[in-house]
Amino acid sequence: MTVLLSRIDLTELSGALRALGVDGWLIYDFHGINPVARRVLGHLGLGTRRIFVWLPAVGRPVAIAHKIELQPLLAFPGEVRPYATWQELHAALGQLVRGRRMAVEWSPEDAVPYLDRLPAGVVALLERLGGTIVSSAPLVTRFAARWSSDELRDHRSAAATLADIARATLREVVRQPARAQEFEVQQLVLERMKAAGLVTTDPPIVAFGSNAANPHYEPSESHPTVLQADQVVLLDLWGGVGRGTVFADQTWMGFSGSRVPDDVAGVWSAVRDARDAAVERLRRDLGAGRKVAGRDLDAAARQLITQRGYGAAFVHRTGHSIDVDLHGSGPHLDSYETDDSRELIPEVGFSVEPGIYLEGRFGVRSEINVVVHADGPEVTPAEPQRELILPG
Repeated sequence: MTVLLSRIDLTELSGALRALGVDGWLIYDFHGINPVARRVLGHLGLGTRRIFVWLPAVGRPVAIAHKIELQPLLAFPGEVRPYATWQELHAALGQLVRGRRMAVEWSPEDAVPYLDRLPAGVVALLERLGGTIVSSAPLVTRFAARWSSDELRDHRSAAATLADIARATLREVVRQPARAQEFEVQQLVLERMKAAGLVTTDPPIVAFGSNAANPHYEPSESHPTVLQADQVVLLDLWGGVGRGTVFADQTWMGFSGSRVPDDVAGVWSAVRDARDAAVERLRRDLGAGRKVAGRDLDAAARQLITQRGYGAAFVHRTGHSIDVDLHGSGPHLDSYETDDSRELIPEVGFSVEPGIYLEGRFGVRSEINVVVHADGPEVTPAEPQRELILPG
């Protein structure tokens, strides 16, 4: 469990707050609804009562916490202001926020839902008490979304293992299509992940043929689907070496025939090339000293797929943030579902997973992960899929 504020260099935070033009960062949580609170504050973000933590540009941190939940704050590096009644809470908050400009987990008009963690009622309360709120977006990227060196190590290990499992499983499946059922393959992947020491949050996606045209398809035990000859196979799997660290998230494709039809080959090459175009845009811009936002990489992938004639069939963002949550709070590769203008900075990670979905026919997705370093992007797995996995 994260030690209180162990991820935060308060001197670095002070400079970031000044650059943002705010007096401090007010982090709110209730029943774990704000993953940023858990990431930044550690176990303070796990209580059953409302908690507010003030991280100021100048001065010591302040925590406003309920009197029955003060034990987790014994090591808090600042002042603790207890409350019991709602009147005491409002009085303590008013004293803290009145006349101050504060960053909070809020996104105007819910523009980026992964930033919009503050309930509307709390927003109204803070404003009534005299506070002015702005989005904590750059703070979330810098102090919550970045990976530690241990998390990077864990991610690399999980990525290599997942890739081995995916390649081996798909080779077996496409060799004997009549024996493969989606649900059974899903359970086989889970068994192999467990044997390899990986944990996951949910079962992988295994989709054959036209089912692969449903991006979030779920195999059914009660309605089994058997693989036929000359069908695509989509395997989307995610996992990590343990809970509370950074997972890997990958999608691999196979084909249960010795010759890939032109339509499948064309879709596969468009998806693969779009994936690589996003990474190349990141590498080129970082190398030139330019800032890169998540939406820029989405645009690069989406432009290529559109040029290949499949733009209307690419119906989701190109990638999502990854931190200790598989879909994290950092920048997403998105100019489609949202307009994510947050900068991709060193030590943030994300998926790159363009897809083309032809309803009633087949779907193709290829997913890798990327973590940004000062000298450029690192792709995992180290050897991404280049060609469809075929019988042989």
